[in-house]
Amino acid sequence: MERVDPKDRFSNRAEYYDAYRPKYQDALLAYLEHDLSLSPRSVIADIGSGTGILAELFLRNGNTVFGIEPNRDMRSVADANLSQYPGFRSIEASAESTTLPNQSIDFVTAAQSFHWFQPMETRTEFLRILKEDGWVVLVWNRRKAHTPFLREYEELVAWVASQKKNRVKHENISERTIAEFLGDYRMARLDNFQRLDLRGLTGRLLSASYSPLPGEPSHSELIRRATNLFNKHQDEGIVTLEYWTEVYAGQPS
Repeated sequence: MERVDPKDRFSNRAEYYDAYRPKYQDALLAYLEHDLSLSPRSVIADIGSGTGILAELFLRNGNTVFGIEPNRDMRSVADANLSQYPGFRSIEASAESTTLPNQSIDFVTAAQSFHWFQPMETRTEFLRILKEDGWVVLVWNRRKAHTPFLREYEELVAWVASQKKNRVKHENISERTIAEFLGDYRMARLDNFQRLDLRGLTGRLLSASYSPLPGEPSHSELIRRATNLFNKHQDEGIVTLEYWTEVYAGQPS
């Protein structure tokens, strides 16, 4: 399958991504502090930082964060959102070539982005910028599917994905790939969720790189199906998407 360039894939949908993707709970920060000795003094390179959703969690903690993001639209939203934090540094660069100095970083993070990277080149680059005792932390929100609404939402996502070729799925990243990248690693699974009204549910769908935007084929059908799903399962105007925040952490060498 032809690899999709992340520099282009999320253009024109950065506002959907920023507004409707799930945030990360403070439990993620607590886990990194307790298990990996993250502190406010830790310097972080957030790779594929997008609109700054994970970066903001660290910036609120007092960390210096280098947001490495190749997509101009996504980076512009992050710059606007995070300009209030003196520790934020926005860099137009890629996972494979971050432009950061050698051995300058305590934590390299990648949230919802590792599946877009070229693994061999990226691993070499991470090893270059990490301090000797530094950590690489890969994070994904994986949707749960244990209720009728969540199962039907997955069916809708599958239909949306079928309308466009070259979908890149983080679910396709195997444990073996992660082990080859991180070496010995530890894994944690944390609860996460979103409470969404109809606008939020449709926005969450439109934040995906494969969803048809307004004016594109199948967009009207997507809105119709999303509205029907919402009306079927809403409770006082709200539906809840539930996730596992999956965290893979290692010290590659």
